[in-house]
Amino acid sequence: MLEITSLREAMMHGVELFQLLLEIISIACVVIGLGKTLWLAARVRDHAPGFPRIRLCFGSWLILALEFQLAADILATTVAPSKEELIRLAIIAVIRTFLNYFLGKELEAQSERQQDRLAESPPAR
Repeated sequence: MLEITSLREAMMHGVELFQLLLEIISIACVVIGLGKTLWLAARVRDHAPGFPRIRLCFGSWLILALEFQLAADILATTVAPSKEELIRLAIIAVIRTFLNYFLGKELEAQSERQQDRLAESPPAR
């Protein structure tokens, strides 16, 4: 029985470390995305047409960060699946899934509009 208890504790510590790693990766995605977005914003000369590219850049990184956060939450719930934790996970999963879905849809629409603008502009000579 002692072996099972120590194995369970080791597994819980491993899951906690992996959850922390996923959360750190999520934070890194936001920070890297912010850096790349600021770099792009500084390089874009005409901000009106460049704004959609800036939004696409940052939005893509936010979607990635949300995916890592959801994975960390799911992992945390596998260790101690109490009723409260499962309800919390369900609520967080629904909110993050909706955020991800609608952000993805907006980015798709933005990307299509940007491609349409590029197709309408006359070729450079």
